[in-house]
Amino acid sequence: MSQEVREALREVRARVESTDRVLDPIDRTNVAAQLTGADYISLGALFVAWGCALLFLRGEPNLALLAMFGAFLLDKADGWYARRTGESSPFGRRVDSFIDVFAYLVPAALLYRVFSPHMAATWIVGFLILAFGGLRLIRHNEEGFGEDDGRSYYHGTTVVHTNLVVVGNYLLAALFGWSGWLAGVLIAAACPLMISNYKAYKTDASHVLAGIGALVAGGIALCLELGYL
Repeated sequence: MSQEVREALREVRARVESTDRVLDPIDRTNVAAQLTGADYISLGALFVAWGCALLFLRGEPNLALLAMFGAFLLDKADGWYARRTGESSPFGRRVDSFIDVFAYLVPAALLYRVFSPHMAATWIVGFLILAFGGLRLIRHNEEGFGEDDGRSYYHGTTVVHTNLVVVGNYLLAALFGWSGWLAGVLIAAACPLMISNYKAYKTDASHVLAGIGALVAGGIALCLELGYL
């Protein structure tokens, strides 16, 4: 057995042992004590995201979209608050990733269900959104942000990007009769990009563009709900 293989096996064994070890009671995380103001804002986003899911299940996709964008706003607010108060922490990053599943991935899967042409398409596309999105969040918790010439970036596209791809296809379907099959192909193709090595730079401009996109989409959803479109 080569030295490289032995080193690799030792590393895997060390990881397994560190994962499976039983913590002493004094080493266990006191969740309530760990929660910060930013984490409570994140939980507020979860509350709104749960309402969003209920609206989807009631057959109210446009109202669900508005709720989803409310969760989106709170999700951005928690990061701003954490940076402003210096409350950023690995625990907070895990809380944020947990909320992202319900604020972005679950609504995206449920939204595609609204205009999907077949149960099989809903099943497959929804699975891809959740699977690749979950893996992307796990990787982010493991690696954090990358840095290139002093600029921070995400590894791969984010769950926000994928969510907006689904939203865009829904609006095209609602306004112009865009094919649910073609939408499914585009969404499925976008999902693996979340675990790619693409560098999605974290800039103020990207946040502004995402905010503008959410406002425009929310306005269109409201007009659809009120019957103006």
